[in-house]
Amino acid sequence: MFEYASKISTPAYVLEENLLRKNCELLASISEKSGAKILLALKGFAFSKSLKIVGEYLHGATCSGLWEAKFAKEFMDKEIHTFSPAFKDDEIDEIIALSNHIVFNSLNQFELYKDKVKKANKQIGLRCNVEFSVAPKEIYNPCGRFSRLGILAKDLKNADLSEINGLHFHALCEESANSLELVLKAFEKKFKPFLKHVKWVNFGGGHHITKKSYDIKKLINLCKKFSDKFGTQIYLEPGEAIGWQTGVLVASVIDIVKNEKNIAILDTSSEAHMPDTIIMPYTSEVANARILKTRNNEKISKLKKGEFAYLLGGNTCLAGDIMGEYAFKKPLKRGDKIIFLDQIHYSIVKNTTFNGVRLPNLMFLNAKNELKMIRKFDYEEFRRRN
Repeated sequence: MFEYASKISTPAYVLEENLLRKNCELLASISEKSGAKILLALKGFAFSKSLKIVGEYLHGATCSGLWEAKFAKEFMDKEIHTFSPAFKDDEIDEIIALSNHIVFNSLNQFELYKDKVKKANKQIGLRCNVEFSVAPKEIYNPCGRFSRLGILAKDLKNADLSEINGLHFHALCEESANSLELVLKAFEKKFKPFLKHVKWVNFGGGHHITKKSYDIKKLINLCKKFSDKFGTQIYLEPGEAIGWQTGVLVASVIDIVKNEKNIAILDTSSEAHMPDTIIMPYTSEVANARILKTRNNEKISKLKKGEFAYLLGGNTCLAGDIMGEYAFKKPLKRGDKIIFLDQIHYSIVKNTTFNGVRLPNLMFLNAKNELKMIRKFDYEEFRRRN
């Protein structure tokens, strides 16, 4: 496993086609059995080489603005659903031209742009704030107090919804079908009076569908039950679930220093290349190693006899650019490859050139086990951004 790592110029993200297709096949099966249309949320997974493959299975993409809509058109060219907290005057015409659904975040935006969308014969949606969420952290709770995302039910009571085609909500983050059930109860309780006006309801993202423990049967039943009850087309828009466990980030050891502990300095960065490990936070699994302590120094396990402990750190000047402490079966040396698992979703879409660190190359392992370079980044990428 990961035999290709020795051939790679690091750092590099590697997406595996077979793993991607496995996720997409599951999602396509759910769509067929539930009647729900499933879209790829580009905010979580936007590897250009993969979009044609994803498009073989899913109905399209959901986008957060003009550039994602253009990206979806260029690399997938299927249904495009676009939502933004606020659309801009100098972008809205092109967004409407590219999109099948336009979802407005406020009644102000709806009133401002509805005539343009209607004239273009595109679908109009409103995002709802259900005022309920089971998101694990407040930073990922779009339905919390003072949230700027979505319209409250009380604010829709006197609104003219005759030109609305659908409603959209988003309240989950890496959540289960049980969590969706709770959100649906809250949504129905608050927004049931408005459902008679719409043809579709978008259940948003955050569904951890491709995780092994996810209750697929329950998801299917929830979608069917809601659709049958209200006569609506259901949409789901996962992002992470498409990229979940489909690839890795490969780095190299470029130096080893000692300061009470052995510290391996890598040619990658948690801050720049694995931002969710800091924001969430979590500690990434590493191939052929065990986590001893998290990046926040929380003890997970003890070092066993015959193992070698290393603190893994990034090649930036940020003191907190640490991945965690790991146990290896043999001593590390300069040039050794370190493989961080499950680093395709919410990494490429968020990475930066902080501190002038090189962006990881984008590589693709196809179904024939052939490793292809998709994009190689150099100084010009840093220069262009600054």
